[in-house]
Amino acid sequence: MKLIVLHDYFESLEGGGRLSSILAEGLSADLGYGFARAKHPFLNSLHPQYNLNVYSAIPLWRQFKLAHAFFNRPTFLKNYDTVIYSGFYTPLAVRHHQGGRNILYCHTPPRFIYDQRDFYLKQLPFLFRPALQAFIKYLQPRYENAIAQMDTLVTNSENVRQRIQYYLDQDAIVIYPPCDTARFIWQGQNDYYLSMGRLDPLKRVDLIIQAFLKMPNKRLIVTSGGEELKRLQKLAQNAAHIQFTNWIDDAQLAALVGNAIATLYLPKDEDFGMSPLESMAAGKPVIGVAEGGLLETVISEKTGILLEPSLEIEAICQAVETMTPQRALTMRRDCEKQAQRFRTNVFLEKMHQIVNP
Repeated sequence: MKLIVLHDYFESLEGGGRLSSILAEGLSADLGYGFARAKHPFLNSLHPQYNLNVYSAIPLWRQFKLAHAFFNRPTFLKNYDTVIYSGFYTPLAVRHHQGGRNILYCHTPPRFIYDQRDFYLKQLPFLFRPALQAFIKYLQPRYENAIAQMDTLVTNSENVRQRIQYYLDQDAIVIYPPCDTARFIWQGQNDYYLSMGRLDPLKRVDLIIQAFLKMPNKRLIVTSGGEELKRLQKLAQNAAHIQFTNWIDDAQLAALVGNAIATLYLPKDEDFGMSPLESMAAGKPVIGVAEGGLLETVISEKTGILLEPSLEIEAICQAVETMTPQRALTMRRDCEKQAQRFRTNVFLEKMHQIVNP
């Protein structure tokens, strides 16, 4: 059986790209994508790759180019028995693969179309909002038509499964994403707490920084990049105990996680969330929020602390004060045990059963 995995693009070290790379390698599949940055670490596979080369640095124009390219250009799909789609735009390619099996691994229905539409519109200057509305009008019917043509829908959490049911009137099978429990391991305990969330508004890293500004005796490392980097650096510019690394490579990230006291991850209604799993795999408890995918991964008071979704700054401070180095050590074994439920070979075994029923 000839199999290909199709993913939107490979730019940063985001979870969907990592999952697609693991799928292609683990299932001996080819790999297709809209674009990729040079020497991307997820693209070291020896299997054939198809690159549509539709990169653009211009927001919205980039998304339109991706949608248009996947809708019109992937004629190579006719050479495959089965296609696994990953991302917002790849499902549009299903019309080029009418003679075989089509499987969608849905990380979430596009949130700028559905549950977070108002949020994304408010993020744009007023004059640019009609452009996003026009793009939604273009993408939504094509996306929903593509979803209806899938033979199987798989998703990353019960949280997103409910979203799919509500917005798309479809059911999906939950297969949790893979955690690299061989890479994220206990390495020791240094004197810092770690924020791993991408720096965009929905990850709410600003609340973490505001909390640590009230705790000058607690050290914080913010180890990611994103559109809010400069704003957050300015927010913490006079705080010597708060450090930013921007994007770092896999080995550096594993070292930071492996030596932290604990991690903080407070996104708004997160689809699933790989960062808490990576933290727990390294024996580090998670200070998280009791909503979204974290309810399916973090065991409150056993592998971390889950705060109320209202997320008061004082509550974050209290959680950090409570999560002393000594208490974090008592949670190490439970964290490592919980992460084993999500290891890569479990994910691949379940996906193999979907592809070869």
